[in-house]
Amino acid sequence: MKDTLKLMLSSLMVMVTAGCAFAFPDVNDDYWAAKQINELNAKGVIVGYPDGTFQPDENVTRAEFASMAIKALGQESIQVAQPVTFTDITPDFWAYDMIQKALYFDLINSSSNTFRPDDNVSRAESITMAVNALTTQEISDYKALTALQDYADLKEIPQDFLIPAGKAQILNMLVTVPSAGEKKIDAKRPATRAEVAAILYRMLDEARYNPNAKLAEVMRKKTGEGYVIEGATVQGSVGTIPAGAIVPINITQAISSQKNQSGDIYVGTVPVNYTTKDKYILIYEKSALKGQLLDVKKGKWFVRNGVLILDNSLVVTPNDQTAHFYATGEIKKDRNWFMKIVRATLKGEKLENYPDNTVNVKLLKPIKVDLTNGWIIE
Repeated sequence: MKDTLKLMLSSLMVMVTAGCAFAFPDVNDDYWAAKQINELNAKGVIVGYPDGTFQPDENVTRAEFASMAIKALGQESIQVAQPVTFTDITPDFWAYDMIQKALYFDLINSSSNTFRPDDNVSRAESITMAVNALTTQEISDYKALTALQDYADLKEIPQDFLIPAGKAQILNMLVTVPSAGEKKIDAKRPATRAEVAAILYRMLDEARYNPNAKLAEVMRKKTGEGYVIEGATVQGSVGTIPAGAIVPINITQAISSQKNQSGDIYVGTVPVNYTTKDKYILIYEKSALKGQLLDVKKGKWFVRNGVLILDNSLVVTPNDQTAHFYATGEIKKDRNWFMKIVRATLKGEKLENYPDNTVNVKLLKPIKVDLTNGWIIE
């Protein structure tokens, strides 16, 4: 059983440490958009081809991009009461509902009676849609031009893309492929799958803090009762559990200073929701925890009291996300002043912990959480 648990933990550690960097054989871990591609793939926003590849240099259609954008924002279930009519898409089109949702949330302008769903989405179109998902500060043409002055093709930017491009540059959303050549916006060029992943990743990151008005209505932070974490902060829809926070965990099997060894694997759970003082849920009850016993020493008479120190490393949330959860804690017995003297003098105390007992651990690194869906942001 111990070997099985150790193998399970090792596998999870490899997966999390690599950040799913090898999700696709044609996206190496040092590829410029590997992080964005793999994280959006883990969230189900983008998928690969039937042969298992991602093909990052392929193009994306306008219908595909609208669908990806809605998935990235987590708004697949919203209902649109008054759909917009286009001459080139019908309700039986595969992306009809997603396109209507993109229109409802003002990601797309509906000034034309055609949508061109099978046309490749251009860089200008994809970046504009991403910017439209946000509440942004209004800027002038002059400020946009100033922000974009380092781009070699500045004079070639379509006039209707100037302001969105300027806003995107200010927000670090004007994704360009790292290269040794001239720095270009390439507004009219079809966006590649890698570029789309990077654009959507930045859009989602910004939307957590500054969604547009319609998105703000539905991107509500989840609330509930639970254990209030002191010092937890909220900005937009992002909650942060600070390093040093003390949180309770339950270990699902009995452990003992007399029977276990350092390095033994344990599995635990979050006994109650971890919340902010305003009851926003940070980590959900029953999330699974995994770690190992960092230090175990048997209690021996006249030599030492028992030692049980936990080293937690992973959390598996109810949405099946596996993420880092670095924390440490020590199992101790509560003793009155007399027993403290006895144990300090005689030593030999044995330590045991049972599944019904709660152990407090201290977080070693901060954790950021999307409060709308419980997704841990890494």
